Amino acid sequence: MPTSFFDWVELSAPQENAGEPYGVWAYFAVFALVLLSSAGMPFIGTFAVGGGAVLASQGHLDLAAVLIAAVLGGEAGGIVGYQIGFRWGRRLMERPGRRQEQRQKLLARGERLYETWGRLAVFVTTAMISGTANMKFTQFVVWNLITTTAFVLAVGPASYGAGRIVSGHHDTTSILLLVSGLVVAALTIWIAVRHRRRKKPLGTTV
Repeated sequence: MPTSFFDWVELSAPQENAGEPYGVWAYFAVFALVLLSSAGMPFIGTFAVGGGAVLASQGHLDLAAVLIAAVLGGEAGGIVGYQIGFRWGRRLMERPGRRQEQRQKLLARGERLYETWGRLAVFVTTAMISGTANMKFTQFVVWNLITTTAFVLAVGPASYGAGRIVSGHHDTTSILLLVSGLVVAALTIWIAVRHRRRKKPLGTTV
């Protein structure tokens, strides 16, 4: 009898090709790509989590291990991006040269988001902007972990369920995982928007 979400997924996962032909390097790749994405290279983290989950849906990887590697990579990458922003962010964004005006507008927009959204701005800005905006490091670590976990639990299960369904497996577990991922994504957006509407633009501390 499964005692946790990961046990339930493992019992329900396809076993015929488990572990073939991918190994530990696949999990390291997920970790590294999500790390790079969280540190400031957009989109590749989504492809890494989604791709890893789809491979898990076909029995090539373990979904629980993919999710754990992604969360760890997102937290590590967020910390790297934060430190870059905290130490050199403003200098990098305001340096003379090509696209200086666009960089300055991006920085100003990020700082306005922190004034309006407070800590929840972590959900909609890069880690580098969090550091540049001088968000407290301890708060960033916690909120980045929450953000990363929400992202992974939205993309991972949804991609796994979609991969199973597309390949002809219409079992209850696959459908529930697809729906649960979509629900996590919708709930995260709803909470962020609701908080933003209730947040006063002035006097916000981060």
